[in-house]
Amino acid sequence: MARVYPQTSISSSSSFSSTDSYMTMRRETFTLWMKSLVYHGNGCTVFDSKGNIIYRIDNYNRKCSKEVYLMDLQGKVLFSIRQKKLQVFGHWHGYKWSNDNLIEIPWFQVKKNGYFLWGEYLNYDVTLLGFDEAETSCYKIIGLQGKSEFKIVSRENKLIAEVKQKKSSCGVQFGDDVLSLVVEPHVDHSLVMAFVTVYGLIQQRL
Repeated sequence: MARVYPQTSISSSSSFSSTDSYMTMRRETFTLWMKSLVYHGNGCTVFDSKGNIIYRIDNYNRKCSKEVYLMDLQGKVLFSIRQKKLQVFGHWHGYKWSNDNLIEIPWFQVKKNGYFLWGEYLNYDVTLLGFDEAETSCYKIIGLQGKSEFKIVSRENKLIAEVKQKKSSCGVQFGDDVLSLVVEPHVDHSLVMAFVTVYGLIQQRL
């Protein structure tokens, strides 16, 4: 049976601790398996390029939950994500957990860009909170209606991360629940995974 992750690592320049913010000087590739580690549960499991489990989301018997937790393998919460309902459009708030897992710090919000309400493109603005430019969009999540693939770009349209359908080394495409996440250098992987989580919730994949 084919593996769902690459057999060789793209980057070996850094050691990894899933409980900390993690950045590398090179591009990194992860595998998203849109299944929970919990039997018959909903969620997502994330592998690094060596096949190690790095992140996980467990919604148990609930799907399209209004609140989810991004955790490391040991179950330590890294981000909690909640949907906020407005009169017209809802948006999502992300909270970063402190090291002792006792305090949630408002970290970002994701909302739909009004200029892309119609058509096949999906466009969401990501705003980081608690910074000097808190009211300015820092990132964008851009996808297509009905497609699993999407990308995260900076305010200057520089590519930050991209999700595509995963293929094996011989070019065979995996199922719809196996995706490939490529993260550019000098980017916090846990923050990118929080954005990926929001998009998965918007697309009702989690």
